Order: sequence, then structure tokens, then C-alpha cells
Amino acid sequence: MVSKESRTKIRQNKHRRMRSRISGTTERPRLAVFRSNNHMYAQIIDDTVGNTLVAASTLQKDVKAELEKTNNVEAAAHLGTVIAKKALEKGIEEVVFDRGGFIYQGKIAALADAAREAGLKF
Repeated sequence: MVSKESRTKIRQNKHRRMRSRISGTTERPRLAVFRSNNHMYAQIIDDTVGNTLVAASTLQKDVKAELEKTNNVEAAAHLGTVIAKKALEKGIEEVVFDRGGFIYQGKIAALADAAREAGLKF
């Protein structure tokens, strides 16, 4: 019988392959995105020292208060603007986008586009 690998394992393998090529530096940190069934998370990470410089998610009270749902495209777009504003406050203007093995469409694309419109360059 042919058995299929789970979607989660496929995504994790894609992310592992991507991470071998993508790395955040001090000048250009990595914008890492993760989405679960209920929430979205975004972090800006400096991989040279392993520090998270900026983080935002739909679990935060100030972000969650402005959203009707936390797992749709509108929530992703709002999270993109929030993470971009926080990054610009810390002086981060350029990042490397790490889509986390997810397909670049829907929520992931909405977050990326909103972050670009808010002033991040990638």
C-alpha cells in the first residue's frame, strides 16, 4: 500500500532545505513566518548570534484586539504591518524573507506584502 507523507513533514523538509540557503545577518536579519491553524507568528532573527530582535503574533493582546479572526488573510496583513513598524522602530530596514516552508500565497503573501508596504525591504 502506498502511504503519503504528512503535509507537516513535507513543510518541515522544505523549510530545512530553505534554511540551508537563507540566513539572517546583523545587517540583514531574517523575517521568519510560522502559521498554525489558529494563529500566525512573525520574528526577525539575527542568525549570527541567534537572537530574536523583533517578534509579533496574533496572540498578543494589542494585535488580537483589532482583529475579528486570528487565522485569515486580513489578520496576516495586519501582522505584517505590526512587525514592520516594530522593526523600523528598532532601526531594521532590510530583511531576508523566510516563508517557513509554506507556499507563497494567501496568508504568507499577505503578510509579506503588508510588511513591504509598511517600509521593510526584501
